[in-house]
Amino acid sequence: MNRFWISGALAAAALTALSPAALGQTSALKGLNTDAPVDVAADRIEVLDKADRAIFSGNVIVRQADLTLTAARLTVAYSNNGSLQIQRLDASGGVTVKSPSETAKGQFGIYDLDRKIITLIGGVTLVRGDSRVNGGRLVIDLDSGRAVVEGGGPPGVNQGGGRVTGTFTVPKKNG
Repeated sequence: MNRFWISGALAAAALTALSPAALGQTSALKGLNTDAPVDVAADRIEVLDKADRAIFSGNVIVRQADLTLTAARLTVAYSNNGSLQIQRLDASGGVTVKSPSETAKGQFGIYDLDRKIITLIGGVTLVRGDSRVNGGRLVIDLDSGRAVVEGGGPPGVNQGGGRVTGTFTVPKKNG
C-alpha cells in the first residue's frame, strides 16, 4: 500500500476524530459574529495613515465577540473610505487564538476578516478539551467552523517534522 495514502488516511481520521461532533461539542468559532467590533489593546501603536496600516506592539490583545487573539505584534490593514474598515490582521510572536471551547497557537497568524478565515503558521497546536493536534499550519473557516491542520509549513518556520500529530481522548464506557 502506498505510504502517502496511509499517511493521508491517518490524517483524515485524526481530523475526523477532532471534529466537534466527535467531541460532543460545536466549535465556538463556527458562526463567529465577524461583524462585531474588533477591540485592540497594546503597549504601543504606530499609525501609518498613507499605507492604511496600524502597527500594535507589546502584549497585544484583540477581542471580537467570543474570539480572543494575543501576540507580541499586530499589523492591522484597513480601508479608509469615509469610515475605517478592518480588512486583515497579521500577528506575530507567540500567537494564541482562544474561544470558549478551544485554543490554537502558532508563531504567526493571519485573520482575513473579508474571507472570515484565520490561519496560523509555524509550530501550530489546536487544543479542544483533552484532545490536541499539532502541525505546521492551521486554517479555520469561521463560517463553517471547519479546522484543517496541515504538516509542514513555510521554509524557515518551525514545522514540527512536517507531519500532523494528535492525541485524542476516548469516551469512557459505562459499566
